[in-house]
Amino acid sequence: MGITEKISEIEREISRTQKNKATEYHLGLLKAKLAKYRAQLLEPSKAGGKGEGFDVMKSGDARVALIGFPSVGKSTFLSLMTSTASEAASYEFTTLTCIPGVIEYKGANIQLLDLPGIIEGAAQGKGRGRQVIAVARTADVVIMMLDATKGEVQRSLLEKELESVGIRLNMAKPNIYFKPKKGGGLSYNSTVPLTHCSEKLVQLILHEYKIFNAEVLFREDSTPDEFIDVIVGNRVYMPCLYVYNKVDQISIEEVDRLARRPNSVVISCGMKLNLDYLLETLWEYLALICIYTKKRGERPDFNDAIIMRRAASVEHVCHRIHRTLVGQFKYALVWGTSTKYSPQRVGLTHIMEHEDVIQIVKK
Repeated sequence: MGITEKISEIEREISRTQKNKATEYHLGLLKAKLAKYRAQLLEPSKAGGKGEGFDVMKSGDARVALIGFPSVGKSTFLSLMTSTASEAASYEFTTLTCIPGVIEYKGANIQLLDLPGIIEGAAQGKGRGRQVIAVARTADVVIMMLDATKGEVQRSLLEKELESVGIRLNMAKPNIYFKPKKGGGLSYNSTVPLTHCSEKLVQLILHEYKIFNAEVLFREDSTPDEFIDVIVGNRVYMPCLYVYNKVDQISIEEVDRLARRPNSVVISCGMKLNLDYLLETLWEYLALICIYTKKRGERPDFNDAIIMRRAASVEHVCHRIHRTLVGQFKYALVWGTSTKYSPQRVGLTHIMEHEDVIQIVKK
């Protein structure tokens, strides 16, 4: 029996089993087995070579993965947003390799990857699913492109697909401390009352992974699924923006409903509607900031921003300018919203904010 058959067998068993107090251990075990088999599926086979066109060099200040079903308008979106012409056609599966484009926005270069239309079963390695997913895992933000006329079905299918390969959208990492040990059995504690996981269930799940000695501390009321994520440890937690395209083809009430959903933006590539708002939202999700430098006695250079992540310190900026700068650093002068007065003299630990200006004084 192949791994894929085992997976579908377990999935069937889970959907057949009623959820109640009596079956919680059984379900917990099944979920642990399922996660284990899925992890095996995702390990790339050693013999097979890499698919061409998929190992895209990471470039620019951030990377955004664009995923969605075939013909939802991804390629049109890519050619509107970037200077890359992706081949668009009304039939499905035009994009077969990964096409990188660059969005230039607020002085930042954001790499946008148009990933081939993910089809159901990509997690089982159908289509070129596995490579697509490997690239999606390296992104900073996922844009899920949906057809507003059939949005909900597509959305739940794609979410399920990504979840089965360890990508968690708009979720925080479970607050569980877990450390395997050499001996001493299981030490199990929690700082909050638990309603989903009991000590027995935790033990059963750990045994499924052949872990008999470990420290486990729950700092929140987590589910068995979240606990399994922590054991497996290769989960990626990333922000996702749901973009509903083709809103010119649905009623205004429906547009309003979709636009009010959390993490959602409505656009129309055909009529070029709302694209600027989408860029603005994407910028927020990427948590990028622009920092300008100035030399002593000169005006700041507003044409050449240094793009950093939110919560970057003066030390991070120094590393970005030149790796030896921190060693020669005396202090910095900063103008902008991160200071109480301008300029303020600051040290290496000062946290920069968007559009601050910095002048570095060496020893």
